[in-house]
Amino acid sequence: MTESAQRPIVVQKYGGSSLATLEKVAAVADRVAATVAAGYRVVAVVSAMGKTTDGLLTQAKELSQNPAPRELDMLMSVGERISTALLAIALEERGHRAVSFTGSQSGIITTARHNRARIVEVRPWRLLDELDAGKIIVVAGYQGVSYGREITTLGRGGTDTTAVALAAALGAEHCEICSDVDGVYTADPRLAPDATRLPELSHGEMVALARSGSKVLNQDCVEYASRMGVAIYAKSTFGPRDDAGTVVRLNPAPTPRPVTALAHRKRVLELRLEPGHEPTALLELMERSGAFPHALQGGGSEPLHALVPTDDAHRVKALLESLRGHFGQALAIREDRGTVTAIGTGLGEEPQVQKQALAIVAELAGADYRVVLGPLELGFVLPSEHVEAAVQALHAALLGA
Repeated sequence: MTESAQRPIVVQKYGGSSLATLEKVAAVADRVAATVAAGYRVVAVVSAMGKTTDGLLTQAKELSQNPAPRELDMLMSVGERISTALLAIALEERGHRAVSFTGSQSGIITTARHNRARIVEVRPWRLLDELDAGKIIVVAGYQGVSYGREITTLGRGGTDTTAVALAAALGAEHCEICSDVDGVYTADPRLAPDATRLPELSHGEMVALARSGSKVLNQDCVEYASRMGVAIYAKSTFGPRDDAGTVVRLNPAPTPRPVTALAHRKRVLELRLEPGHEPTALLELMERSGAFPHALQGGGSEPLHALVPTDDAHRVKALLESLRGHFGQALAIREDRGTVTAIGTGLGEEPQVQKQALAIVAELAGADYRVVLGPLELGFVLPSEHVEAAVQALHAALLGA
């Protein structure tokens, strides 16, 4: 075994804001080089630079309101390839041997579902060979290849999932998710200025936060990490190197209060399907548009309620048209809704906290809200205009000093 092969592996993910300019790409190269100097073999997984993905999507929609999912994947996979090559060039300029790979070249095999594929397996043999040869690996996140050799993308935040999947396959010591935030906070600091950073939390809590709108870590990424036992460090790309950020791991230290953090979504679709209509048709129409329900309630002899986040659905207009065309007046659609969700272990068994939160939301929204309760979450569906005030009031009451 070579000396290089004996060094531990660290996987580092760098988001689009960390790579938005050539100056930032150079700074990321310095950070990767510093990690190598500290005695690690490094796999850097990168997103597209800045708003590249949004720009590509905008161009597609200028040509078509409903672009074909396969062609969207072909288009949007380009952004990450640019980042990988530029970072590898910057590392070579600093005297390091580096090599860039696409998702398919890295052995990332996915389902065939375009725009929201899931990783099925990772075949990291080529990466291991290059690491053992002493090279830094730069991988294009967010993408893979199906068994049918179709290019696929993993949906928003999919670069996080790529990083965790590679960390598991390579037996990495840990996985760092580096972005423009320095960890997970008790609420979005832009809405709740007194929010504090969490030193650690469980995979289950982080999954619930991500499902409910937290943008720090991707839901699929944390679920994958939980299954594989991968510890995730959410860090600031350009913060102090010794700052641990927030650690998401198995069995973290227990928190002294029932609520760990709040998450929110400013806009969701709220669907209400009358009894007597086939709910599977509703789910099929949503899947075709890349939209997946966050919550389902009711059914049978009762109306079926569905909450649908729109931030990862590329064809919302087509979805609304198909839903109205298929169900007509039997389906009520509200586009003016948002959600605020409290997350905490055992929150479903905390009646005092539930009553306190209910009173706060009722004062803001009157009778125009619904409750979604689970073992880890207490969520509220309410008018979008009340989301910000609800986050602030609930944070002060449930997480204040």
